[in-house]
Amino acid sequence: MGAVLKANERTGTQRSTLRKLRQEGNIPAVVYGRTTDSKSIYVDSIEFVKTIRENGRNGVISLDVGGNQHSVMLTDYQEDHIKNEILHADFLVVDKSSKVHASVRVNLVGDAAGVKDGGVLQQPIHEVNITSTPGNIPESIDVDITNLQVNENLTLADIKTGSYEINDDENTVVVSILPPKVEEEINSGEEQEPGEPENEEGRETEASEE
Repeated sequence: MGAVLKANERTGTQRSTLRKLRQEGNIPAVVYGRTTDSKSIYVDSIEFVKTIRENGRNGVISLDVGGNQHSVMLTDYQEDHIKNEILHADFLVVDKSSKVHASVRVNLVGDAAGVKDGGVLQQPIHEVNITSTPGNIPESIDVDITNLQVNENLTLADIKTGSYEINDDENTVVVSILPPKVEEEINSGEEQEPGEPENEEGRETEASEE
């Protein structure tokens, strides 16, 4: 079992109560599940960040609510990017056999042969939605791009999945290598733009004659 995160039940839902909780260094949260009634709780923000860092975004956490422990996963959270703090978190109670949805980071491994030949690497997606039992969710999905040549791409269909299913369209392109020509065409196009001096000179001559 992963880390234990202590939680306390909360009764107030007013803004003032939530604001006071946050000022005291806590995060208001909800814990819910298929067989569990939804409960309003709060957790210590420093402990929360530490637990997520150690356990991973999709890790299973043991949530201790007033002495009762639940195996949970973090399903959602709201963040204030300006203050860089978590405003609210949602925890789903899970068991080892239940299937859950998770979003997993795509990690490109290796140096593509096409890039060495001057091609341009493009990665349209950085995360993939999967379904898996809680214990089989990978920290990231590694995609080996070593043999990828110019004008080739890898789609989700090329990713070998073992203990999880990918929910996104299998034709979705994960990574592609564009030919170097594309960039050259854009550059030469830019160079040609100012290359029309005849009209300008003509206009200046007419103006001076008036």
